[in-house]
Amino acid sequence: MSTLSSDALNPGVKKREVFGWAMYDFANSGYTTVVITAVFAAYFAGAVTQGAAWGPLAWTAALSASYAIVMLTMPSLGAWADMRAAKKRLLLLFTLGCVLSTAALAFARPGDVALAVVLIIVSNTFYSYGESLTGAFLPELARPESMGKVSGWGWGFGYVGGMLALGLCLAYVLWAQGQGQAAEQFVPVTMLITAIFYGLAALVTFMLLRERAQPMAAAPGQDTGLAAALRQLGHTWREAQRYGDFVWLLVCTVAYQGGVAVAITLAAIYAEQVIGFKQQETMVLIFVLNIAAAAGAFGCGYLQDRIGHKAALALTLLGWVATCVIAALAQTKGQFWWAAAIAGICMGSSQSAGRAMVGLFAPKRQLAEFFGLWTVATRLASIIGPLSYGAITWMTGGNQRVAIAATTILFVLGLLALLPINVGRGREAALKAI
Repeated sequence: MSTLSSDALNPGVKKREVFGWAMYDFANSGYTTVVITAVFAAYFAGAVTQGAAWGPLAWTAALSASYAIVMLTMPSLGAWADMRAAKKRLLLLFTLGCVLSTAALAFARPGDVALAVVLIIVSNTFYSYGESLTGAFLPELARPESMGKVSGWGWGFGYVGGMLALGLCLAYVLWAQGQGQAAEQFVPVTMLITAIFYGLAALVTFMLLRERAQPMAAAPGQDTGLAAALRQLGHTWREAQRYGDFVWLLVCTVAYQGGVAVAITLAAIYAEQVIGFKQQETMVLIFVLNIAAAAGAFGCGYLQDRIGHKAALALTLLGWVATCVIAALAQTKGQFWWAAAIAGICMGSSQSAGRAMVGLFAPKRQLAEFFGLWTVATRLASIIGPLSYGAITWMTGGNQRVAIAATTILFVLGLLALLPINVGRGREAALKAI
């Protein structure tokens, strides 16, 4: 953070506040890394469902249900947060919800499918809400020309948090296995470790991050509650033509984030069921993937401010295509490691670049609302990608290689949707809305 120049920040913004903002990415990345990617996903498919053939489908269906909830509710919540200047208050509420429901996953034992599904839906919904709201603070902190590097600092720092949380869990798992414990004994403890890590790290955010927005003035007798937020959201959709580049960015996001969601939610299952990784090997794999993702987020943050957001995102999408092809053809663990390394770099850079572009295209008075629309796109993608993967696997008699190869289509569609976007025009439209 010391290498981040004050010139990159808006007037009045201190580096410690950016650190506080980045600490939220640091805090919540433990949830995605341990629960969604590395540990609980494989535990659910193997132990909770007791190895049933429908285990991976149940996992993707639970995540899809949470994403559907977020799609239907986050834009209105974002619009309400803008009207009430309540981003930080809502962020605190959503953080508590995710922390508590993650801790409750410790009670999900083999056979407790219904409990595990409900808790995954609840925890992932709260996580998604928090991810959207923390992104809405970005334009308040960073100057437009530095949006990429500041976003990259957040994503990169987030992967460091994911590595630390996973490292703590891995250390415990190795100790527990040395004591002869089975997965149903040590996995619940990793859920408690993750929840505590999330809660403690997020405290830094709430201590340092300010709510700079001001409540929108309401006319006498005008409702400023949920109904008004819904009306404002409808108004935004009706005026979508004014923000054509933002709309194309949403289309692009739905496509490529669908592929990213496959990597996040199914990497552990693919590594163990197709390549033959053991559980501790999978955790090490995801740990290294997070190192690559942190490097990708940091590096791309500076790269996109130099070569342009659109070009940087296009490069990462080409990298994702290469990742899927290598993963589909990999026959050994060593070959799969190459795919994982490229995926890590592309994961950090593509997510950082996308968030920075949303920050450029979002009007100042509608930050949470526009980031809410972006969340709709990412969550729709998170339904389309994993469910498509699951459907292709089912239709091909369990051939996950075909499914991962087909995921390249999503990244190609993302590249095609990126072509019409003009970053300068999109930024100008956002400035005219002020």
